[in-house]
Amino acid sequence: MATTAELFEEPFVADEYIERLVWRTPGGGSRGGPEAFDPKRLLEEFVNHIQELQIMDERIQRKVEKLEQQCQKEAKEFARKVQELQKSNQIKEAADIIQKLHLIAQELPFDRFSEVKSKIASKYHDLECQLIQEFTGAQRRGEISRMREVAAVLLHFKGYSHCVDVYIKQCQEGAYLRNDIFEDAAILCQRVNKQVGDIFSNPETVLAKLIQNVFEIKLQSFVKDQLQECWKSDAEQYLKSLYDLYTRTTNLSSKLMEFNLGTDKQTFLSKLIKSIFISYLESYIEIETGYLKSRSAMILQRYYDSKNHQKRSIGTGGIQDLKERIRQRTNLPLGPSIDTHGETFLSQEVVVNLLQETKQAFERCHRLSDPSDLPRNAFRIFTILVEFLCIEHIDYALETGLAGIPSSDSKNANLYFLDVVHQANTIFHLFDKQFNDHLMPLISSSPKLSECLQKKKEIIEQMEMKLDTGIDRTLNCMIGQMKHILAAEQKKTDFKPEDENNVLIQYTNACVKVCAYVRKQVEKIKNSMDGKNVDTVLMELGVRFHRLIYEHLQQYSYSCMGGMLAICDVAEYRRCAKDFKIPLVLQLFDTLHALCNLLVVNPDNLKQVCSGEQLANLDKNILHSFVQLRADYRSARLARHFS
Repeated sequence: MATTAELFEEPFVADEYIERLVWRTPGGGSRGGPEAFDPKRLLEEFVNHIQELQIMDERIQRKVEKLEQQCQKEAKEFARKVQELQKSNQIKEAADIIQKLHLIAQELPFDRFSEVKSKIASKYHDLECQLIQEFTGAQRRGEISRMREVAAVLLHFKGYSHCVDVYIKQCQEGAYLRNDIFEDAAILCQRVNKQVGDIFSNPETVLAKLIQNVFEIKLQSFVKDQLQECWKSDAEQYLKSLYDLYTRTTNLSSKLMEFNLGTDKQTFLSKLIKSIFISYLESYIEIETGYLKSRSAMILQRYYDSKNHQKRSIGTGGIQDLKERIRQRTNLPLGPSIDTHGETFLSQEVVVNLLQETKQAFERCHRLSDPSDLPRNAFRIFTILVEFLCIEHIDYALETGLAGIPSSDSKNANLYFLDVVHQANTIFHLFDKQFNDHLMPLISSSPKLSECLQKKKEIIEQMEMKLDTGIDRTLNCMIGQMKHILAAEQKKTDFKPEDENNVLIQYTNACVKVCAYVRKQVEKIKNSMDGKNVDTVLMELGVRFHRLIYEHLQQYSYSCMGGMLAICDVAEYRRCAKDFKIPLVLQLFDTLHALCNLLVVNPDNLKQVCSGEQLANLDKNILHSFVQLRADYRSARLARHFS
C-alpha cells in the first residue's frame, strides 16, 4: 500500500501510473529485460492492486465524509455566532436609537405628541427589560464579556441601577454557606472585587453598593436575631454577644478598607456600622452598669453567705463620724468589741472576680462607647468598682477588723488585724494595677482623669487612716500582752535574790517569754507588710517595746547580783531588738544596757561611767533615776557621789 501511495505523486496521469506499476512488477518488463514477460503474474498483480485501491478508496471516502460533517458543524456554529453578533449589534443600535428618541421625546409637548411619547416610552421600557434579562442570563452563565457589553449599553438607561441590583443579588446566591457570616461576607467581597472591574465602568460604586447591601440587610438581620434572644432575659450574654458582634463587624470593616470604595471609605464604613448598632449602643452603658452592679453584689453576697456572716451595717453621719474622729485621736474603743474568730472577711477570690468583671466592662466600654462618651462611661464603671470592692468589701473588712481589735489590757488577745493589713495591701495593689492598666488609657486625655485620681486618692487616704488606726491599736495590744507576761513572770526576788552567792547568771524567765513573743510579732509584721511600711511599724513597736522595758526596770530595787541579772535581761532584749533591723531601736537598747551598768558599778566609778560615750548626753535625772534603783543607794558614799 505504501508502494501504491508513492504512485499517486502529482501530477497524476493514468497511463504513466500503469506504466510505473508494470515496471515495478517482476515479469512485467518488455522484451529484452532481465526477466521474461509473464502476463499471468502481471494480471495477478493488477487484480491485487485494484483490491488495494478499492480499500484505499473506502478509507478516503470515510475520511472525506467525516471532514465534510465537521466542516458543516463548524459552519453552522460560525453562522450562529455571526448571527448573535449581528443581533447583539442590532440591540446596541436599537438602544442607541431609542435612547436618543427618549431624550428627544422629553422635549415634545404632551398634548400634541402624547401617543408618540407613549410608544417611545413603551419601547424604551421593553428594550430596557430585555437588556436586563440578557445581563441576568449572562451572569448565570458566567459570561463576563457579555455582561460587560450589556452593562455598557445599559449605562445610559434609567434601568442601569436595576442592572447593578440584579448583579448584587445574584452574586450573593449561595455565598452564605458557612457558620461564620462575617467570613462569608469577606470572601464574597474579595471575589466580587476581583470581578467587578471587568464588568462595570464604575466598579468602586458597584462594590460599595454590594457592601452596603450586605451590611444593611444580611448583617443587620443577623445581629438583630442574635441580640433579640437575650435582650431582656440574660444581660451577661447580651453584653458578650453585643461586644462580639460589634468587634467582628469592625474587623470585617477593616478588611474591606483595602478595597477602592470611593473617596471617603472610612466614613462610609463607619456609617454602615452605626446603622446596624446605633439602637443597641445608645442603651449600652445603662445595661452595662446595671449588670455590673447586680453581678458585683451577687459575688459579695455569695462570699458572705459561704461564711455564714450577716454583714453589719456600718453607719455614717453625725454620731458615727464623731465617734470615728474621737476613736482616731484618742484610740478609745467606742462601742463593744466583736469577736470575728480570726476571720479577715477579705477574699482574694472575690477580689479577682470583681476585677475580672470590671476588666471586661472596661473592654466593652472601650469598644462600644462613642469616643465623646468614653471617659464618662469609664468613670461610671470605676465608681461601681470603688463601691463594691473598696467600700463594700475592703472598707467593711477594715471596719470589722477595727471592731475586732481587743483593748490593750486584754489577755491572750488574737491580734489578727495584721492579717487584715496584709490582705488589704495585696488587694489594693491589684486594684491599683487595674486602675493603671485598664482605666487610665480610657480617661488619660479627658477632664475625668483628675476626677478619677482624686477619687482614688480619697479612697487611699481613707483606707490608710483606718489601717494606721488598726496598726496603732494592735501595737498597743502587743505591748499590753508583754505587760501581762512581765506582770505574771517577773518576781521582785529576780533582782534582789535572798542568797546572793547562789545565783546562776542568766536572763530571767520573764525576759525569755517576752523576747519569744516579740520575735513572733516582728516576723508577723514583716510578713504582713511591704516596703517602708515594715520599717515604720517596726520602729514604732521597737520604741514602745523599749519604753515598756525601761519603765518595767524602774519598778524594782537591785542588789549587786540582781543588777547583773538585769544586765543579762537587757542584753537579751537588745539581741531581740537586732531582729528589728532598725538602728534607732538598737541604739535605744544599747543606751538602756549602759544605764543598767549603773546598777552594779563601783560607787567610786559612777561619775566616770556617767561621763562615758553612751551616757554623756543623757539627762542627769535619767542617770539619777537608775542609780536610785540600787539597794545601796541610801549609803552615805552613793549620796555623796550624787550630791
